[in-house]
Amino acid sequence: MNTRFQVAIIGGGPVGMALAIELGQRGISCVNVERRTEPHRIPKGQGLTQRAMEHFYRWGVADKLRSVRILPQGFSLRGVTAYLNLNSQYWYSPPFREVVNTYYFQDTERLPQYLTESVLRTRMAELSSVQSRVGWTAETVEQDDAGVRVGIASQQGEREIIEAEYAVGCDGSHSTVRAQAGIERDRQDFDQLMVLAVIRSRELHEGLKRFPPRSTYRAMDPELKGYWRFFGRVDAEEGFFFHAPVPKDTTRDNYDFHGLMQRAAGFKFACEFDYVGFWDMAVAIAKQYQVGRVFIAGDAAHSHPPYGGYGLNNGLDDVSNLGWKLAAACKGWGGPRLLPSYEAERKPIAHRNTSFARAMADSIGKVELPAALDEESAAGEAARTVLGERLYRHAATEFDIPGIHLGVFYAGSPVVVPDGTPAPTDDWHRYTPNATPGARAPHVWLEDGVSIFDRFGRDFTLVRFNPRVPSEAIVAAARKLGLPLAVIDVASEEARDLYARDLVLVRPDHHIAWRGNSEPGDAEVLLARVAGHP
Repeated sequence: MNTRFQVAIIGGGPVGMALAIELGQRGISCVNVERRTEPHRIPKGQGLTQRAMEHFYRWGVADKLRSVRILPQGFSLRGVTAYLNLNSQYWYSPPFREVVNTYYFQDTERLPQYLTESVLRTRMAELSSVQSRVGWTAETVEQDDAGVRVGIASQQGEREIIEAEYAVGCDGSHSTVRAQAGIERDRQDFDQLMVLAVIRSRELHEGLKRFPPRSTYRAMDPELKGYWRFFGRVDAEEGFFFHAPVPKDTTRDNYDFHGLMQRAAGFKFACEFDYVGFWDMAVAIAKQYQVGRVFIAGDAAHSHPPYGGYGLNNGLDDVSNLGWKLAAACKGWGGPRLLPSYEAERKPIAHRNTSFARAMADSIGKVELPAALDEESAAGEAARTVLGERLYRHAATEFDIPGIHLGVFYAGSPVVVPDGTPAPTDDWHRYTPNATPGARAPHVWLEDGVSIFDRFGRDFTLVRFNPRVPSEAIVAAARKLGLPLAVIDVASEEARDLYARDLVLVRPDHHIAWRGNSEPGDAEVLLARVAGHP
């Protein structure tokens, strides 16, 4: 078995396996080290955003993920938000979206993380350049100018040294790789213990039939000061998980979790417990994402509360960004500024998402019960309207915050060439498609019924919306630098209007690197910059 690789990946959760697939599809030899021999059968990491599903599509597993979901096809992934408890007369749920907006190439998906891991593990095994070490734990990480050495140990006590050009820690919020690299974190602890319970209850399922079929049910109570009590479905019949704040001294044996859930529901129901665990409400962001040849991604780099999809989905964004840059470095065409651009681009996004999560929680805590809420009067009607608007704002956030996930913009990136266009407005709740350099390439359906994403190459793609505009200099510069480049012609007025230039250079992660109505004065300087050369 090999002990020398181009990249060693520590952590075999979905983020680590996704990075292995990203690299494996590019022909980079890598090893994925994972201490667990079986996945945790806890329904976490369920909400996969449109952007995450775009990544999974590139990795060849989007259809497979959809085929193994537990909730029936067509089951709404939206949620219900109710005031005080789920038996309240004051509740809101956004209607089921019947028409997918044109800027979504892929729609959202919902399935437990252990099923996502199973699909990714199968895909990883199909790639000959990827090896997996399941049941092995990384103990040490050392590096020098020549490479990285990772000391691993098996559950049977065997030990081995893996050598690689680079190492990436995808090993969670308690990351060994981060600690070994000496990376500190900025941490904000909200001093709040949370419970996660996994239950089975037919009676709860029956009680929630007062609502349209939905995947999550939140009870919003101002006394909780911004924290939710909420149920999420595991299946469409009896499986649920439950999150709620609890006192700091709570243990599995000294608290009435069943009673807490019944207070949140607003009615009594019988249930069977499959799991009870705890987690701390906190946010932590690493001060560095790279030390020499060692990188961190996912929860090792940024950990968030499990609301809104900031953890897993952003981890997938991390490795989509980092993967092609590592491949470029391994293949020799990536310049010295390319790998450092990973931190420059991704770390501000972690801070951005933290601000959103905190603002969302704070605004919930400020909701007050209007005095006239139950009155049959003009004042009562006005109070109910105000409450409805507040419920709408929070009910619409779970799977309808495309600005957070599709509106990622790499402002000031050293490997993006600005064109003088103002940065797009950072609206967390909405997404306006645009092709400003640094933004995600907007999706558009072409005349032949395929997405423009299907036309992009695996590496850089030069999109020509006007075939009469010369592109020979860019092609020649790419050949000279060894930068892999595909050139495609797109004859779509709608796409040309959306991308707003005749020539657009799209990166491997589908972010815009440059655009213009003619070739640049020095194409080699342009491509050298986007490839990370001085």
